[in-house]
Amino acid sequence: MEMYDIIICGGSLGGTIAAYSASKQKKKVLLLEETKWIGGQLTSQAVPPDEHKWIEEQGSTLSYREYRKKVREHYVNDPNFKRVILDKGELKNVSDMKFDPGSSEVTRIAHRPKLALELLYSMLELYNGKNLTIITNAKLISCKKKYNKIISVTYLINNELKEFYGKIFLDGTDTGELLPLSKTEYRIGAESKEETHEEHALDKADYNDVQPITYPLAIKLHETGNYTIEKPKEYDRFNSMMMDYDKYKIFSMYGPDSSNGKARRFGMFYGEKDENGNELFPLFVYRRIVCKDNYIDNKDINDITLLNWPQNDYFMGNIYNTDDVEKEKYYAKQLSLSFLYYLQTEVDRPDGLKGYPNFELVYDELGSDDGLSLAPYIRESRRIVSRFTITEEMIKEGSNPDFVDSVGVGYYPIDIHITTNSHSFFFMPAERFTIPLGSMIPIKTKNLIPACKNIGTTHLTNGSYRLHPIEWNIGEVAGFLASYVLDKNIDIKNVYENKNLLKDFQNLLLENGIQLHWNK
Repeated sequence: MEMYDIIICGGSLGGTIAAYSASKQKKKVLLLEETKWIGGQLTSQAVPPDEHKWIEEQGSTLSYREYRKKVREHYVNDPNFKRVILDKGELKNVSDMKFDPGSSEVTRIAHRPKLALELLYSMLELYNGKNLTIITNAKLISCKKKYNKIISVTYLINNELKEFYGKIFLDGTDTGELLPLSKTEYRIGAESKEETHEEHALDKADYNDVQPITYPLAIKLHETGNYTIEKPKEYDRFNSMMMDYDKYKIFSMYGPDSSNGKARRFGMFYGEKDENGNELFPLFVYRRIVCKDNYIDNKDINDITLLNWPQNDYFMGNIYNTDDVEKEKYYAKQLSLSFLYYLQTEVDRPDGLKGYPNFELVYDELGSDDGLSLAPYIRESRRIVSRFTITEEMIKEGSNPDFVDSVGVGYYPIDIHITTNSHSFFFMPAERFTIPLGSMIPIKTKNLIPACKNIGTTHLTNGSYRLHPIEWNIGEVAGFLASYVLDKNIDIKNVYENKNLLKDFQNLLLENGIQLHWNK
């Protein structure tokens, strides 16, 4: 029987970075991932980093800043990449290292998921095959637990069941898969006001009401040509659906506007305007990862964008409280493919024509055979019932979410995409917040640590704590926390309950480049 110090179940972005920090602490680490790519939302889920406006100066861990630097260095070292590029309407000299390679709207470092995968493996290179073992295409099946401690986990790998024993277990799955298997207390869906005392919580809890999953796909833009895909099987079904909250069809250039609860009209490219002359937000540029205008010799280069837009959020079902997860994933895939087909054949264009047949579904960008992401983008996970739960009132505007037990920082508004049962959505500004250690400690399970979106948030505050830099921070801290308690031979809860241990652990984080509080 082989024993590991730390077993990380799930190679999400947080799970992957937990493997990095735990390996750096010289622990014997096992990282198990269901898909063939580690990295979660950054890679297998094909979501470019969504970041806050202070990210260039502060608001992340040192390792995350180093990752961003490596992304830009990749492009700076490409002799075909222009020295001066158009970035969000401004000319940027790439030498200042604050440019966006994809000239997108959602991030300052839009880049290919394949590059993200390469860079993450380069971070792990020093440890991989030594004190770190990485196994992909591994499905979590079961868990053994005794006296509130996990003993082992069993995975299906190459059609064989394999059992792995460890001392500390990290749930690095985007959906909190280890929580129900280990009988760790958790929540899913929307809590009630009575449960969380949040102003905008539901009057009555609905545990089926979760944020939608989305299957992104990559679209290449050609000047001419017809690249229309075969009509998806579920196209007619989805194309006939109307928005619950407004009078428009789901397949249109309209999508939910969380600020007012109505439909918002979008454009496709820069320069498009509505009937009142107002500039429309360009969806093609939204998550663009390749911009041909950023290259000197671009005759063989095409713009590529990732289709993760409001119109292909799958809110018709969820993957948690169901007996057929694969069926829901199938429909989510069909929704994305159907929306692409609609864009290729039916969408109204500003020039009076219909459809963009010059949109090509790219099959070699996302690691899959069907052109879709290897895994769905997960916005909302199962969440542990923790020693401390982060609620709306703690992070809303006017609050002071600078927790004494902070283990990191982050920022994002409370942003809830259209949900799967009530079909509601919500947006509210928040304060810059910290990540409390108490939200990472389960009530009963003694040797489990959440490593990504599964910390002790609510349905509402999960909408703020789910983005790339924050998940990275949570994962990195989870790896350090597991290593720390092993070194001290103490329980995880002791770090939270003992002020001296907490201070000592926070000093360890500071020494390793974890920002604990926002600079004013």
